[in-house]
Amino acid sequence: MLLESACLNFAPNIRSPVATLRLEKGQKVAAKKRKTSADLLVGIDLGTARSAVVTSAGTAMWDRSLVGWPRDRVAKKLIGKSVVIGNECLQHRLALDVTRPLRDGVIRKSTTRDEAAIHALADHLLELVGADDDQRILAVIGAPAEASAYNKALLKDAFAELVDAAMVVSEPFTVAYGLDLLIDALVIDVGAGTIDLCIMRGTVPAAEDQRTIPQAGDFIDQQFMERLRAQYPQAQFTPSMAVQWKEAHAFVGDAHAGPLEVSMPVAGAPRQHDISAALRGACESILPHLREELRSLIAGFDPEFQERVRQNVLLAGGGSQIKGLDAAVEEMLEELGGGHVRVVEDPLFAGANGALAIAQDTDPEDWDRLEQAK
Repeated sequence: MLLESACLNFAPNIRSPVATLRLEKGQKVAAKKRKTSADLLVGIDLGTARSAVVTSAGTAMWDRSLVGWPRDRVAKKLIGKSVVIGNECLQHRLALDVTRPLRDGVIRKSTTRDEAAIHALADHLLELVGADDDQRILAVIGAPAEASAYNKALLKDAFAELVDAAMVVSEPFTVAYGLDLLIDALVIDVGAGTIDLCIMRGTVPAAEDQRTIPQAGDFIDQQFMERLRAQYPQAQFTPSMAVQWKEAHAFVGDAHAGPLEVSMPVAGAPRQHDISAALRGACESILPHLREELRSLIAGFDPEFQERVRQNVLLAGGGSQIKGLDAAVEEMLEELGGGHVRVVEDPLFAGANGALAIAQDTDPEDWDRLEQAK
C-alpha cells in the first residue's frame, strides 16, 4: 500500500507536508495480536544530524542519526556487533564505515546500505521507546520537508514492521503544533541538511506556505573547513573536530568578541589557532540564502496578515543555537517593516514533542482507520 498525504481529519493532498503511513495486509494480522494494552503514542523527530523520540509514557530520548558498519573482521571483533548506531559511531569512527541515512535533508536509497541504514535507525529509535509486547504503537514522525515529500515509500518500509499506524509530518509543522503556533506565525527550522521555513495560517501548510534551503548546518561545516584550510594550510584537523568547534562556538555578527583559540597539530606538534574569523564567515554564509527565501515567503502571504507573521517568528532546530542568528533574522525583517524573532527553548525535543501532541490530538477512530486501511 502506497503512502498517501493526509493529517488527522484533513483532506488528502499530494503536496501536503504530511503523509499517512499504513501497514501492509500481511503485517496487519501480526499487529492486531498485541492490541490488549493501552496504546503507546510516540513522537519522533527524524533529523539529518540527530533524532529524538518522546512517548505518552514519559520517555524522552535522542541519538545521533548515524549508522556504521565495521570496516573488517578486526573491527567487528573489537566492537562486538555488526551494526553500530548513534553516538557510538563517533566512539569507533576510525573502525567504521559511517553513513547518515538522511543527508541534505533527504533519505538516500542509492545503495543497499542506504536502505539498510534507514531501517537500522528506525529500529533503534523504536527500541528506545521501550514498548511492552502487548502495546499498540501509534507514531507521528517528523522528518525534513524534502524527505517527507520524496521518500514516503522508504519511510513506510522502515517503520511499517515496527508500529501499528503512523503519520509522517514535516518538522516545522510539528514544532509549530507543539507550541500552539498554528496561525499567523513563521517557523524557521535550521537543521543540518536543510533550513525549512513554514508559515502557519491555521491549517495544514500547503506547498506555497513552505520553503526549503539546502544551505544549512552541513553547508556551514564545509565552508568552515575550507576557510580553516585556507587560513592555516599547515594545521591538521578532521571534520569531526570542526563540527565540535562549530557546535560549541557558532556565531554570526558581533555575538562573539575576541579570539576563539583551539588546538590543531602542525607537523605533529599541538599549536593554538584562532578560528573566530573562519567560523563567523562560515556561519554567515547561510544568511543571504535565508534572506532571499524569507522575503519571498512573507511577500507571498496575505498582505493583511504579513505584519502579524513578522512579529511571530520562531527559530527552531539545532542551528537555532547559532549565537546572534535571531538578531540577524530581525535585521532581515527590518527590510520588510520590522518583526520579532525568538528562539525555541528546547531545540532538541521541540519537534518530537510536537509530533507527540499531534498523536495525542488524533481521534481514536482516525488511528483505527489508519491501522485498518489496506
